[in-house]
Amino acid sequence: MSEKSYQDVNVETISRWIEDGWEWGRPISHEEYLRAKTGDWQILLTPTKPVPRTWFPPLAGARVLGLASGGGQQMPILTAAGARCTVLDYTPAQLDAERLVAGREGYGIEVVHADMTQALPFSDASFDLVVSPVSFCYVREVKPIWHEVARVMAPGATLLSGLDLGINYIVDDDERLIVRGLPLDHRADPSLAAMLAREDSGMQFSHSLDDLLGGMLHAGLQIRDLFEDTNGEGRLHELGVPSMIAVRAEKPR
Repeated sequence: MSEKSYQDVNVETISRWIEDGWEWGRPISHEEYLRAKTGDWQILLTPTKPVPRTWFPPLAGARVLGLASGGGQQMPILTAAGARCTVLDYTPAQLDAERLVAGREGYGIEVVHADMTQALPFSDASFDLVVSPVSFCYVREVKPIWHEVARVMAPGATLLSGLDLGINYIVDDDERLIVRGLPLDHRADPSLAAMLAREDSGMQFSHSLDDLLGGMLHAGLQIRDLFEDTNGEGRLHELGVPSMIAVRAEKPR
């Protein structure tokens, strides 16, 4: 029997997390959707700080791609704000949450089961806005993804992305001691695979700013703004140590 891909290991892991009540797999409520219809809404790309409303292009009729954005959180909000949304995710349970909210609220959404590490199944210039919450920590190579994202963005389109800086990976469980270096990649250190399995963490990877931000720039995108965020819990959060960033970028016209 062939060894499972790390992508499939992550699907199994995230599916277990969702069954256990994972916060990023809980769809928004009917009341949240109704508030969004009145203009009272916000979305998260990182654990605690909402995305500034000034980062969004006009949403009425906008073509939006939620990249690895299943779970029934961001896409229902943006649909309520007037966008035409497509969501792509590799975890079926995350897509089920999108269908649940869409059925409950009576709107249409294109739901695509696909792996974002492969060529995206969309034509060039298909989207006016791409929304990507923190998820690159579950993929090994990010630069090819940025090139695909840039390809499917229309000229002048906006990218909103949450990114993990890797700080979480260097500390122990109590977040008091530095116990490992970067990058986190079990190809270089096979013991990491056993550690991640013991912690039911799936297969995770750290990425340098060269790959995360430099990769955006090399794909032809222009970074317009960013902000830092914390884990939302734990000692690093209590000390105000940023471990995530959210980025707003654009594709030139």
